[in-house]
Amino acid sequence: MIEPEHAGRLGVSARFERDDTRGVELACAGLQSLGIRHVRLPLEAGMLSGTADRAWFAWLVARIASGADVLPSICLDGMQDVTGTLEALFGACDGVLDGVEFSGSDDALGVACTLTRTLGLNTVLAVEAAAASARLAVLGEAGLLSDVTAIGLGCTQHDGLLLRPACDDAAHVLAGYNADAAIWVTGPGVHAEPHQHARLAQAFLDMLGLAAERVYWPTLISGIGERARGVATGLHASSGQPSLFGRLLEGGVTNLDQIMALTRGEASGSGGARPVLITGGAGFIGANLADRLAADGHRVLIYDALARPGVERNLRWLARRHAARISFELGDLRDERALSDAAAEAEAVFHLAGQVAVTTSMVAPLDDFEVNARGTLALLDALRTRNPRAGLVFASTNKVYGDLADIELVRDGDCYLPTSPSVRSHGVGEQRPLCFHTPYGCSKGAADQYVLDYAHSFGLRTAVLRMSCIYGERQLGTEDQGWVAHFLLRAIAGEPVTIYGDGRQVRDVLHVGDAVSAYVAAWQNIDSISGRAYNLGGGTANAISLLQLISHIEDLLGRRVDVTFDDWRPGDQRYFVADTSAVQRDLSLPQALGWRPGIARLAAHFGAVPVHSEAAQ
Repeated sequence: MIEPEHAGRLGVSARFERDDTRGVELACAGLQSLGIRHVRLPLEAGMLSGTADRAWFAWLVARIASGADVLPSICLDGMQDVTGTLEALFGACDGVLDGVEFSGSDDALGVACTLTRTLGLNTVLAVEAAAASARLAVLGEAGLLSDVTAIGLGCTQHDGLLLRPACDDAAHVLAGYNADAAIWVTGPGVHAEPHQHARLAQAFLDMLGLAAERVYWPTLISGIGERARGVATGLHASSGQPSLFGRLLEGGVTNLDQIMALTRGEASGSGGARPVLITGGAGFIGANLADRLAADGHRVLIYDALARPGVERNLRWLARRHAARISFELGDLRDERALSDAAAEAEAVFHLAGQVAVTTSMVAPLDDFEVNARGTLALLDALRTRNPRAGLVFASTNKVYGDLADIELVRDGDCYLPTSPSVRSHGVGEQRPLCFHTPYGCSKGAADQYVLDYAHSFGLRTAVLRMSCIYGERQLGTEDQGWVAHFLLRAIAGEPVTIYGDGRQVRDVLHVGDAVSAYVAAWQNIDSISGRAYNLGGGTANAISLLQLISHIEDLLGRRVDVTFDDWRPGDQRYFVADTSAVQRDLSLPQALGWRPGIARLAAHFGAVPVHSEAAQ
């Protein structure tokens, strides 16, 4: 929610196709969630010519006015009967409007201004920033500035830099004709590709820094009028969900400013050495890895889109602990130029960023592919062409093995166990054939194979860690990803836990500290393991079922956990335990932390139990 001190100034422009009631309802919900109270509605003369057009406009204005101030912005050029059209329009709105912005010829403006004054409406005159001083002087000499409420300065994406001097020029001219008139600004159509979030965020903050009483961001909903230009500046997507830019803004302008302040910081430790790049470095594993590397004296560049709600807290935590060694770039894997520039300067790359949920991939498989498969390929090719000596360690997944339906299982109490003595004793090894299942499995599997092939085909120093279930401190567990933390957080809050399936499915869990040690060791041994993929998990010693975890949480908390059950989800494995013998041998990894003390440590991190509780033993 935008802070009250900014909400009073901030508005947004919104365009709607006629009869798009769904789009209007989505927009109203978005305005409410952000706390935006001013809406500008750009209109052309032809949109107001018929009775049906006016009826639609009247409904539109009334609906938006139920939660925000509405400022129609009407271009008068081409309007045959200015007085008649505006009278009919304002009459249809039945007193809902408190102001109108006009643009057009001086004669048409004179008619419109006279009418709005007669009706008691506030009048705003739209002026292009590129010619603000000269145009305002003309309007002043014509007597059109004497009673206006405000001047609305606007500009195209090509002259957005003119807004600041235009505000100064407008204030100077208005002082001679109407010193009481306010200056309102409509921001430029920012020149940005769809995933250049940092550019949009900085443009937004720059706009709020203008000397104007009100500022309107140019787009509320991406897609309307933007598709042909390939940009996405809206605070909301056409689906009604917040864009990443909009989600960051939901935390307030101060939150956005703090994030962008981190991007302006530059790590200065280690005597100017090249940074270690961590894509997804604000996430759970990435933040713990960044903490370890910075503590060891490395410069770290975190490249993260902050798409997962809450990871900003991890970023601030890192900045507090390692201000001199941590730098940050608000970047998306689909922004290939920014990704390439980050990779070009890296000493090494840990590639942890990605779309992480099977469920999300089932809803948006193209987005899942763009992030996981294409984004990884773009990163690899940037290294191939610009920085071929940098080692890369990729975070893959056990989902590349599919649902493992051919492994015969038996029920043994609260868990499933393989009938094969070898699998039961050692787990699933890397020799297991790949079998992609679900869009997520396909996208991560494709990325996995590209990482290995770039070692074989181009000589890059790359390795893959196919992870089982990693848990630990700084994990933001949700129903879709991070089930250990999710179960624990729900139980601590006294909320029910939903299990998909019967709960007997088994996973091996690995504490994040051990996972980080494996990533660091993989980098240190990259020359000897290049082109190899390893299974990384807790192994058979740390294999538990979901029901067993619930039982242990009940022991830790000393109370029952409310559990409900739902259908199995696509691609869910009844059993996966990693055979970790290869990764332990080749990377000389120490014995992993046991799951009982590890989960007790996580519970203590969440403030639920003492770390040395009896149940932790």
